Amino acid sequence: MKLIRGWHNVRAEHRGCVLTIGNFDGVHRGHQRVLTQLAAVARAYQLPSLLIIFEPQPQEYFVPGRASPRLTRFKEKMMALRALPIDRVLCLRFNQALARLSPEVFIEQLLLGALGARHIVVGGDFRFGRDRRGDVAMLEQAGRRFGFDVALMETCTIGGRRVSSTWVRAALETGDFATARELLGRPFRLRGRVVAGDGRGRGLGFPTANIVLHRKSVPLCGVHVVQVYGIAKRALPGVANIGTRPTVDGSRFSALLEVHVLDFAQNLYGREVEVEFLSRLRAEQRFESLEALTAQIVRDADQARAYFAIYS
Repeated sequence: MKLIRGWHNVRAEHRGCVLTIGNFDGVHRGHQRVLTQLAAVARAYQLPSLLIIFEPQPQEYFVPGRASPRLTRFKEKMMALRALPIDRVLCLRFNQALARLSPEVFIEQLLLGALGARHIVVGGDFRFGRDRRGDVAMLEQAGRRFGFDVALMETCTIGGRRVSSTWVRAALETGDFATARELLGRPFRLRGRVVAGDGRGRGLGFPTANIVLHRKSVPLCGVHVVQVYGIAKRALPGVANIGTRPTVDGSRFSALLEVHVLDFAQNLYGREVEVEFLSRLRAEQRFESLEALTAQIVRDADQARAYFAIYS
């Protein structure tokens, strides 16, 4: 899979493709079906398949304080996409210029002029261009005029409900990791690099790996049973807290994932690790003292051990 960063990096050799457009946050089973559909069309046309995504996502640009938390940041999304039959990804910088672009110019200059699209797959509620004025009907009209085909995405449902990023977020928020896994087609994991912390966990007898998530918000919070990849040849058991760290600084959201790896004391600074969420233990809470916090951490670790004793 080739990544093209920005409209300005689209070259003559990229002309001629079948494409789809969207956020593809989470790259869940619905997205996977769309890209498989696109790949089949690309084979029929004997052309490359291409996915157009945006950074930041449009909602993050227009309402940054109220945007839904991402399931996958850019790097994680690319890793998930590389496992799918997609030839190219064009990542467009969503900025003021792109937001003001009319749907007609988007079609004629990008989809046709730069990319030479022959077939476009979109959702029935797809909107694009300034003031979200472009829609499927406009695309179809342009297709008849300029000679490209437009098709609607195949719907992926589970139990009669359409698979969506919103559904995945709802499952994660309630700790329903079995449903999240079914919707994603893989376990939910967060990836990041371990950085030096304030040493408070080590001082309490529970050293933690502090993992920078590079996110303003996350789709889950609280204390969870986890397993950690990237440290040893096998996944290691642990207990993790993600959220605002209210005992330490309840006024500031740090988007920091703190993982205590059970029975492990090696220095992990600088290591990139991946944390898989298995079970939710409790919500975040404020403690009146470090003694009360320590007692709760002991209970959390004991519950995590009990979980692995049953399910390992």
